[in-house]
Amino acid sequence: MIQRLLKPSQSSSFFLFGARGTGKTTFLKSLFQDTASLFIDLLDPNEEDVFSRQPSELSQRIRQVPSDAWIVVDEIQRVPKLLDLVQKHIEADGKRFVLTGSSARKLKRGASNLLAGRAFVYNLYPFTHRELGPSFDLTHALTWGGLPKTHRLSAPTDTAAFLRAYALTYLKEEIVAEQLVRRLDPFRRFLEIAAQSNGRIVNFSRIAADAGVDDKTVETYFSILEDTHMGLLLPAFHRSVRKQQRQAPKFYFFDTGVKRALDRTLTVELADGTYAFGEAFEHLVILEIVRLSSYAANDWTFSYLRTNHGAEIDLVIDRPGKPPALVEIKSTVHVSERDVAVVAGFVGDLSPCEPFCLSRDPAPKTISGVNCLPWQEGIARLGL
Repeated sequence: MIQRLLKPSQSSSFFLFGARGTGKTTFLKSLFQDTASLFIDLLDPNEEDVFSRQPSELSQRIRQVPSDAWIVVDEIQRVPKLLDLVQKHIEADGKRFVLTGSSARKLKRGASNLLAGRAFVYNLYPFTHRELGPSFDLTHALTWGGLPKTHRLSAPTDTAAFLRAYALTYLKEEIVAEQLVRRLDPFRRFLEIAAQSNGRIVNFSRIAADAGVDDKTVETYFSILEDTHMGLLLPAFHRSVRKQQRQAPKFYFFDTGVKRALDRTLTVELADGTYAFGEAFEHLVILEIVRLSSYAANDWTFSYLRTNHGAEIDLVIDRPGKPPALVEIKSTVHVSERDVAVVAGFVGDLSPCEPFCLSRDPAPKTISGVNCLPWQEGIARLGL
C-alpha cells in the first residue's frame, strides 16, 4: 500500500475531506487497523436510511464498542443532523470521531461551524509525486492524474473509461443527490467550459453566456466546485486586499485526469512541446505545491500575479517567516534567460522575495538571479 503523507491527530476528533476516489476510506482503515473502532458507511443506502430516520442509532451503536474506540462516519454530509449527536458525545463523553466527506457545502448549511472547532480539519488529495516515489511517472500524472484507481488500471482504455465514469458519478451523486443545483443541464455545460478554461483567469460573463445562465449563477457553480473539493480558486495577487478582491481569480481542477475527462480530451495525446503539454505541466506543479503545503500545515497562501500589460507570474506564495516566493513554471527541458525574464523583472518591485523557475531541466542553475531548478527539487527548496 502506498504510504500517504497526511498525518492526522491521534488524540482529537477530526474531519477528513477530499474529493471522491482520493482514498479516504482506505486511508482510515489502514490508520485504525490496530485500533478498536466503529465504521459507519453512509454511502450504503441502508445505513443512510437508518440514520436519516433515527439519528439516535448512532448513540446505540456507540454503546456497543469500547469507551476508547474511534468512531468513523464515512460521508457525513449524507446525514448532517448526526453532527448534533457527534458534538454531544465529544463534549459529554469524550468520544473521538473521524468524519469524512466529499462535500462541505451541505454540512455548512446543516451545521454550525463544523462543530465550532471541536474537530480538526484535514484534506486528502490524489497521490503526490512524493508519495509515489520511484513509481511516479510524469506522463501518467499529466495524462491520467493521480487518483488511486488510475494506478491500479493497466490499460489506457480502462483508465479513460474510469475517468469518464468519475465525471458522471460526480454529477449524479454529488450534484443531483445532494440537490446542489436546480437545473442540471446548465451545470453540465458549465463543467466542460470550466475545464476548458482551467488555469486561466475566470471570465464570469463569458462562461455565463456559454452556459446559458447569469454571472451570479456561475459564481455559485465555482463555489460548488470548491465545496465539493473539485478544485481551487487562485486569487490575484495585490498588496491591497481590497484591490485583490476586485480582480478575477483563476480556477484549477483538483486532478489533471479529471480535468481532461470533463473537457473531453482524454483521447488527445499530450505531446511534448505543445501548448497543451505546457498547460498540463503548470497545472500539475501547482497542484503538487498546494497538496504538499496542505499536508505540511504550514499556513501558506497562494495567488497569481498579472499586470495591466499582461506580464504574469504563475504562483506567488506567501510563506510566514520567509520571503514571498515568485514561481514561474516552464515545461521546457532547457531553461534560458527568456524563460525567466518575467519573474526576474518583478524581483525589484516585490523585494524582498525569492524568485524561482521550476521546469523539467535536470540541471540546477541561477539565471538573472532566479533559482532555476528541476521541478521536484524546486518544490523541496520552496520549503516543502
